[in-house]
Amino acid sequence: MSDTAAIALRPARIGTDDDALWAMLEPVFRAGETYAIDREISRSAALDWWQGGTHRALIAQRGDAVLGSFYLCPNQQGGGAHVCNCGFVTARAAEGQGVARAMIVHALDLARAEGFLAMQFNCVVSTNTRAIALWEAHGFEIVGRLPGAFRHPRDGFVDAFVMYRRL
Repeated sequence: MSDTAAIALRPARIGTDDDALWAMLEPVFRAGETYAIDREISRSAALDWWQGGTHRALIAQRGDAVLGSFYLCPNQQGGGAHVCNCGFVTARAAEGQGVARAMIVHALDLARAEGFLAMQFNCVVSTNTRAIALWEAHGFEIVGRLPGAFRHPRDGFVDAFVMYRRL
């Protein structure tokens, strides 16, 4: 199914959405292939990181089914607070259904509405070709290459990209 119109986005509810969030985050963090997060991160630490601090977490769902989540936050403080950062996760059962596409469109709209002037991804792992293609399709450019900056569990030290687009 690729009906992105049927995908609704809403704020994540701390406590209420924890099981659904952890079900998405755990396999991604444990795999260690896309996020610079400790592969052994605890459930509570992962949920605190995804929903805490300056992160504003949202849930993508179709009906009652949670399909994905993203967070939006300032990339830096002070003089860099006009640029936002996001993180995305899609439920394994929802991959290939346009969920990530719907979330990036919503994230860009939300960032503009909140007054951000640009969006930046700080550490896009070079082997994450699906994400790179999606970000590029939505106007992001690779503006920096960090040689060997990510230790991939299978491929060893691989490059990471900084990707950026003005809003």
